[in-house]
Amino acid sequence: MSQPPTRRRVLSLTAGAAATPLLAAGPLAQAAHAAHAAHAAHAAPATAEAAEVARAAGEALPAQPAWSVRPFALHEVSLGGGVFRTKRDLMLDYARAYPADRILAVFRANAGLDTRGARPPGGWETADGNLRGHYGGHFLTLVAQAYADTREAALKSKLDHLVSALGECQQALAEHGTPKPSHPGYLAAYPETQFILLESYTTYPTIWAPYYTCHKIMRGLLDAHTLAGNRQALTIAAKMGDWVHSRLGHLPKAQLERMWSIYIAGEYGGMNEVMTDLYALTGRAEHLAAARCFDNTALLTACAEDRDILEGRHANQHIPQFTGYLRLFDHTGEERYAAASRNFWGMVAGPRMYALGGTGQGEMFRARGAIAATLDDKNAETCATYNMLKLSRQLFFHDPDPAYMDYYERGLTNHVLASRRDAPGTESPDVTYFVGMGPGVRRQYGNTGTCCGGTGMENHTKYQDSVYFRSADGSALYVNLYLASTLRWPERGLVIEQMSDYPAEGVRTLTFREGGGPLALKLRVPSWATAGVTVTVNGAPHRAEAEPGTYLTLNRNWRRGDRVRISTPYRLRIERALDDPTVQSLFYGPLLLTAQSPEQQFRTFSFYKDFTLRGDLADAIRPTTRPLHFTTHDLTLAPFHIGDDAPYHAYFRRSEPAIVFGGSDSGVPNHARADGRTFLDLLWQQAPFPTAAHFVRAVRTLAGRWLSENLFSRTEHDRVIAAANEADLRR
Repeated sequence: MSQPPTRRRVLSLTAGAAATPLLAAGPLAQAAHAAHAAHAAHAAPATAEAAEVARAAGEALPAQPAWSVRPFALHEVSLGGGVFRTKRDLMLDYARAYPADRILAVFRANAGLDTRGARPPGGWETADGNLRGHYGGHFLTLVAQAYADTREAALKSKLDHLVSALGECQQALAEHGTPKPSHPGYLAAYPETQFILLESYTTYPTIWAPYYTCHKIMRGLLDAHTLAGNRQALTIAAKMGDWVHSRLGHLPKAQLERMWSIYIAGEYGGMNEVMTDLYALTGRAEHLAAARCFDNTALLTACAEDRDILEGRHANQHIPQFTGYLRLFDHTGEERYAAASRNFWGMVAGPRMYALGGTGQGEMFRARGAIAATLDDKNAETCATYNMLKLSRQLFFHDPDPAYMDYYERGLTNHVLASRRDAPGTESPDVTYFVGMGPGVRRQYGNTGTCCGGTGMENHTKYQDSVYFRSADGSALYVNLYLASTLRWPERGLVIEQMSDYPAEGVRTLTFREGGGPLALKLRVPSWATAGVTVTVNGAPHRAEAEPGTYLTLNRNWRRGDRVRISTPYRLRIERALDDPTVQSLFYGPLLLTAQSPEQQFRTFSFYKDFTLRGDLADAIRPTTRPLHFTTHDLTLAPFHIGDDAPYHAYFRRSEPAIVFGGSDSGVPNHARADGRTFLDLLWQQAPFPTAAHFVRAVRTLAGRWLSENLFSRTEHDRVIAAANEADLRR
C-alpha cells in the first residue's frame, strides 16, 4: 500500500501560490499570584531592573507540585557571544522586519475585514490554503520570545498589534461571520467548515489538520500573555478554549478517538497541552475537560503499557500529544499519562533516532531500529525534533535523568542549530524542513508558511530555555548545557555568568557575579565526555570523579567572585546504525561531523590500519587549520551545525576487510560475529594499550576465544598472533 502524500509534497505542488495578493484570569491563576507574592516577600531582594522585567513578563504558568525540577523564565537567561547568539540574531532580524499585516491577511479576509492590501506569507499560508493561520500562531510565539529576550519596545508594539487585530477578527466573526460560527469564541483564518467535516471523518487533503492550526494560534496567544504580559491575548485564548469545549465536550468518546486516528486531518498538535495550560491560567473546569477530549486512546494505552506500535504513524502528528499527556498528568495525577510519555520517549530517542537527533522518514515513523535502511533525502523533519526537545524538557522536570539532557544537547546542537542558514535575510525564516541523512544530500532552506518554518522561527529565539534549571525547593542549580550565557535568579539574589565557546571545544567557566549562599551546583557530565573531565573551584581541583552521563554536584556556601572551571575535552568517536553496524557516523565530542561530497553512494572508510597503541581515531583522522574541521580519505569533515547548502554524507560505510596491525597484514579476513561486531572492533574497544606486550596479550586472548567459538581456524589464529608480534605500533 502506498504512503499517503506528505504535506511537503503538497507544498511542492502548490508552490507559486504565495505570489497571489490577496478575560480575566480565574481563581487558580489568582492563587498562583498570591503564592508567588508570598514567596517573593521572603526571597532575597531583586534589583529594580529585574523586578521591572518580571512585571513585564506577564502571568507565568505556575510550576506544578509534581515537578522536582523547574525552569527559569526566558528573560532570566541571556545568551552570550557565539554561534547560538549569531543564529538567534538572524531570526530576530526576521521578527523585526516581517510585516505584521502579511501575517494577519488571512485572518482579516476570513473575518470580512480590510486586509490593508497585504498578501499572505505563502507556502501553506495562502488565501485558500487549508492550513492558513497556523503560521500566524508561530509568529506570535516568535515575537513574544524575541521580546522576552531583548525587551525591545518595537517588538512589544508589533506583538500587541497582532493580538489586537486577532481580537478584532474574533469579534467580527462572532458578530457577522459568513457563515456565523457556532460559538462566539471561534477564531481561525478559515470558516468553521473544516472542524465540522472532521467530525464526519473527512480525510486529508480535503481538510488539513484544523485542530493543529487551532493549537498554534492558541499557543501563540498564551505565549504573548505569559512572555510579554499581553492580557488581551489570554482573553482571546480563553474564548477559543470555550469554543473548543462547545464543539468537543458533547461528542461521544468513540467519535473523538476515530477523529484523532485520521492521518493528518486528525492531527491536533499539542491541543491537550495548550488547553491544560489555559486551565492553569483560568481555573475553568471546561478547559481541562476539553484537554481530555484529545486523548488518542489506542496509542495512549499502548504506550502506557510500553507496547511499541509507532511504525507507519506520522511522527510529528503524535510527538506533541505526549507533552500534552504530561501536562494532563500534572493536573489530574493519572499515572497512565506520565507512563505513556516516558515510554514513548524511549521508543523514539534511540531506536528511531538518526545521528543528528532527528527522527522519521518522509514524516513517518519507521520500524524500530531501522536507521541504515531508511537513509535518504527526507529524514528528520525539523518539527519533530522541536517537539522531541519539548517532551525531553518536560520529562526532566518530573525526573532529572541526564539521558533527557544528553538527547536535548544532541538535538539542539546537531539538528536545531544546523537548521538555520548562516546568511542574513528577512523574507523567509531560512530554515530546514527535512534534513536528509542519505549520501550526497543537501540541506534546503526557506519554508515560509510551512510547519517547520513555524517551529523554526521559535527554535532560534529560545536557545537559552534549558541551559539552567533549579530544584523545586531552590536549593540546587542544574547546569544542563554549556552555552555562553548569564543567569539572573532574583529569588536567590544570584547572577551567574557562563563563559564558553560551545559548540567549539574548550573550557567552560561559571562565575558568581552577584550574590551567594549555600547551593548545590549540579554540573552535567555529558555521556560523550570519555576523554576525562576536570573541574576546579577557584583554581583548586575538585577531587570527586566526574562520570559521563551523570551530574557532578558541588555543594558549597558560594560567594561573589567564586569561579568554577569545567573542562570536557572532545574526542573523535563513531556511532553505528542499529540495523547495520557497518553504516556509521562520526562525532567530535557532541558534534556530528559530515563528509563533504556530492557522491550519491556511501563513501567507504577504513581506520584500524592506522591505529597506534592508543587505539584512537585521531590516528586516522587529521585536523585541518580550520577549527572543528578534519580530513580523512581525501575528504573534509565539517561540523554539521554550519548552515550551508554543501552536499554532505552524515553516514559512511565502514570497511575493515582484513586483520591488519599497522604495516603488519595477517592475511586473515576480519570476520564478524552474528551481532555484526568484527574481531578488530572487539580488540580496539580495549584500547589504549600501555605497551606492545599488553597489545599482543589482548590479541592472543581474543584470538583464542574466536578459535574456541569456531570463528577462526587454527591457521587463522596463528597468523593473527604472528602479525601482532611483528607489528611495530607506536604510542
